[in-house]
Amino acid sequence: MKSFLVSSLNAHLRYQDFPGKGRPIIFIHGLGCASSYEYPRVIISSVFRQRRIILVDLLGAGYSDRPKEFSYSTSDHARIVTLLVGALGLSECDVYGHSMGGSIAIEVASMLPQIVKTLVVSEPNFDSGGGFYSRLLAEQPEDEFIRTGYSRVLAKETTPWLGCVTAMAPYALHRGACSLVEGIEPSWRELIYSLSMARWMIFGEHSLPDIDQQELPKHGIKVLAVPNAGHSMSWENPEGLADALSCAFGLSN
Repeated sequence: MKSFLVSSLNAHLRYQDFPGKGRPIIFIHGLGCASSYEYPRVIISSVFRQRRIILVDLLGAGYSDRPKEFSYSTSDHARIVTLLVGALGLSECDVYGHSMGGSIAIEVASMLPQIVKTLVVSEPNFDSGGGFYSRLLAEQPEDEFIRTGYSRVLAKETTPWLGCVTAMAPYALHRGACSLVEGIEPSWRELIYSLSMARWMIFGEHSLPDIDQQELPKHGIKVLAVPNAGHSMSWENPEGLADALSCAFGLSN
């Protein structure tokens, strides 16, 4: 585990950096998750040995620090990731993000259009309004969520998500959820439509049908599906997600 100091916050962003000779791939996790938790079973696939792999734990999650003064919005998370890219001296990279991480990845690509060569997202938020979990988390005021809502979320959760959401700062979880509900302007959808690098969208098979399966290709975005998986594809079928990513990133055995 490596560490990058975000000097404006006096906080450390932590990440895993696996060596490889090819263009680096940055992995960004979703709300309440952590790349250090989500992706090891994905990147053990032999195809990823061709590339340098960087698994980022966003601030507030996983092994990273949890500064209370940070907004935890998608845009500010994206800015921190771009600072990491600069600190690592990357002249080019690919980016993958899942769910909220997909929305963040879209913003990273829009901030670094000359550096990001391929953008891959899986079931991100394209529009404001949030998803089921983000709306549920955001419906309470932050102080009330910290006092009572967070513990209720943990008590009701039975999926592997519990393992990493337990490690996340409740204020970070709540502010991230609110950011997804509020959205950005222009929207994540408008941003990804406007980008010129190679763009891919990955669905879990159980999330289909979805209108974006037909809509995204109209804007030059290629679509893949992970079999035997829904939204939580990195847990449900890590090998299938690895196969989809290897296709999108042009990897081969």
